[in-house]
Amino acid sequence: MSQNVTEVLVGAAVLASAIGFAVYAGQATGLSKSTAGYELKASFRSLEGVQVGTDVRLAGVKIGTVTGVVLNPQTYRADTLFSVIDGIEIPDDSAVIIASEGLLGGNFVEIDPGGSPFYFAPGDEVEDTQGAVSLISLLLKFVSGSGGGDE
Repeated sequence: MSQNVTEVLVGAAVLASAIGFAVYAGQATGLSKSTAGYELKASFRSLEGVQVGTDVRLAGVKIGTVTGVVLNPQTYRADTLFSVIDGIEIPDDSAVIIASEGLLGGNFVEIDPGGSPFYFAPGDEVEDTQGAVSLISLLLKFVSGSGGGDE
């Protein structure tokens, strides 16, 4: 009988450890944060490396996440929805850029703030966008010498 009690106690300890690890992992990755925010829209020529859940950053600080990505069948562009934390106002002449964390890093959405005294309202669309730049295509252009320079 004591063996069954020992097995139950060890099983409970393992289960408690697993639950604790799951809670810790959720907090460390930011999944458990429920920050209120507002959504903005943008349309990109290339959204390579960006998906739902990708960070939206301003001056290197995470201020939101990508919440939706869909291909527009009329324009063949990637229509994107992203959220911005409440309290952070984005000037309405700002640009949204797909930036890279480096050669081996992933991509993220970067907001380049403008200087307008007016701000985007929830649901507005950012018109000034710059899609992802493919490192492979840049290297191929460099290697092949077709840079489009004066010849």
